[in-house]
Parts: sequence; structure tokens; C-alpha cells
Amino acid sequence: MSATPELAVRREGVERMGFFTDTTVCIGCKACEVACKQWNDLPSDGGELRAGGSYDHTGELSGSTWRHVRFVEAFEPSPATRADAAERLAARGGGQMPRIPAASGGAGPTLDELGGAASGVRSEEVPDLVGWAEENGGPDLGGDVDVAQAVADMDRWVFMSDVCKHCTNAGCLDACPTGAIIRTEFETVVIQADVCNGCGYCIPACPFGVVDRDQIDGRAGKCTLCYDRLEDGLEPACAKACPTDSIQFGRYEELVERAKGRVVELHERGVGGAYLYGAGDTGDDQIAGGLGAFFLLTLPPERFGLPARAEAPIQENVVPATIAAMGAGLLAAAGAAAAFLVRNPDRSRAHRRRRR
Repeated sequence: MSATPELAVRREGVERMGFFTDTTVCIGCKACEVACKQWNDLPSDGGELRAGGSYDHTGELSGSTWRHVRFVEAFEPSPATRADAAERLAARGGGQMPRIPAASGGAGPTLDELGGAASGVRSEEVPDLVGWAEENGGPDLGGDVDVAQAVADMDRWVFMSDVCKHCTNAGCLDACPTGAIIRTEFETVVIQADVCNGCGYCIPACPFGVVDRDQIDGRAGKCTLCYDRLEDGLEPACAKACPTDSIQFGRYEELVERAKGRVVELHERGVGGAYLYGAGDTGDDQIAGGLGAFFLLTLPPERFGLPARAEAPIQENVVPATIAAMGAGLLAAAGAAAAFLVRNPDRSRAHRRRRR
């Protein structure tokens, strides 16, 4: 259940502000990432395009990457893959990880050369896309391209600009022992770098994996929803830079109503799978009490690296932990009183006689 959050900063006439991200119009340009890093003076994640690498240089949110555009390939498994999976499940033989040999037959670049772009994949399994293109040709190499098929294949990709969710029930805020994480007058969640001691308690408390330590100074870092810009009445840098209005900023209640209208519009246009993630829910269906930065999705949330359910461990366990702590305290008090009476029976009797 969501509750009215406690604000560390108060100002008259200020309303809750937030982000609404519409993934159906995101083109994966990463302008939001660049704008975020420029405004907040964050280091680059590298921009070299290597054989076997990826356009997604950032890879994930981190202490120095507060915006990350996810590249999600949306395709259905082939009939052969489905049949193989069904056969293995029936035989209880387990599955297997796909092996991706180098397209050109070479060993491929090392993981160090890839800069982590293919983390978890052995070097010999990384395809050499440059070698493949040179071998098979292309528009500039005398080969032919099926334009219609290329345009159709564009629908296989969905992009989502991920960011801190600025939860109503923020686990990171509850876990912080120094008071470095606060809720501002805009009901956004901000980490005060000058108060953070780098303990890291906030990192596992976030159910979205947003918060992380900065590799340089060890302190926690994440999106502030451009708190310094909000104080001056400016739009956050990422939303300002978004060319398609995939990232929309504004008053939270207005954004929710606008997003609901967008879902209705998409349903009328035949996109029946469109839904809101993190907004418009009630009761136990709310995700972390409601997200200050919510999304319009067309695929299950897990495809975007988002949990279907999200509550911080400290919040899930707060009621039983409180009951257990109160019970332990009462037992301790009763034990102390009993020990006192047992050890001092004469004093107890004398006290009763004096009262008479």
C-alpha cells in the first residue's frame, strides 16, 4: 500500500513531478543518455564501435550512468526451437545456452577488446559482424538489400529509456543509515553526495537495480530527476533532449491521465498489448507504491529488465520484523523483572510490608 511520503524539503504550491516514458515512440537514439551525462558531468561509457560490439555502450544503469536505453529484440521463437524446448521439457533434460560461432570463422575479438559489450560470452562465440558484412556484401559493396524485409525487421526491436523510478515506497531511502537519501518537495528521491558514506545499503534495497556506487569515489549515485533544474523551473535534461517525446515530464497526476489516454489510443489502433507499468494501479497491485517515473510497455516487463512485482526487502519485512522486535523487547523486559524478583525475594517481601 502506498502512503503519503515524508518530505525532507517543503515548499508551498509545489506538486509532485515525474516522468512518463512511452516506449512505442522511442527510436533508441540515446540523446537522453548524452544529455544526462553532459548536464550532470558524468564520465563517458565509451563510444568505440568494434567488431562484435554493440551500439549499447552503457549496458546498464550504474553510479555514473543515470539513463540507459535498453535494446530489446522482440521476436517469436521458430517452430523448430519451440519443438526442441517442448521435447526437452517433456524429457526433463534441461535446456542449453545458444552457441554463436564467429560468422567469419575467426576467433573474434577478446572480451577486453569488446570493453564488456558481450559480457558473459566467450570470445570465440562473438560474431565478427564486420567480417560478415565484407564477405556477404552490402549496398556499398555491390550486394543487394531487401528493403521491404529490412523495414519489416525494424518492428523486431523495441527501445526503452530506463531510469530511476523515484518510487513512492523507496527502499533505498528506507535503508540509508546516514540520511543521505531524501525526498524533495517534488516527491523525487535524491542522493546527497556530500552526506553519503558509501556503505552500499541502498543498493540491495532497490528492487530495480538502479542504485550503484560510483567507481571513482565509492559513493552511491543515481538519477536526481535534475533536481537543480527543477528548482529553477527547467525541464530535466533527458526529456528536453528527447526528439520524439518518448520521455515526457510534468505534473505527476497529469502525466498519469495522459498515459491512460495513450493506452486507449493504442488499443483503438490495434496495439492490444499496450499497458502502463508503475502507474494507474490500486491496492496490492501497485508497484513500489507507485512509480514517479513510469512506462508504457507492449511486452512483459521482464523483457525490459523490469520485475513484475517490486517491493524493497526492508518494506516487505517491516511488519513481521516490527512484531518480532516488539515481542523480543517484551520478553526481555519480562525476563529482567522475573530475574530481579527471583534474586531478591526478601527485598520484595519487605517492600510489600512497607506498603501495608
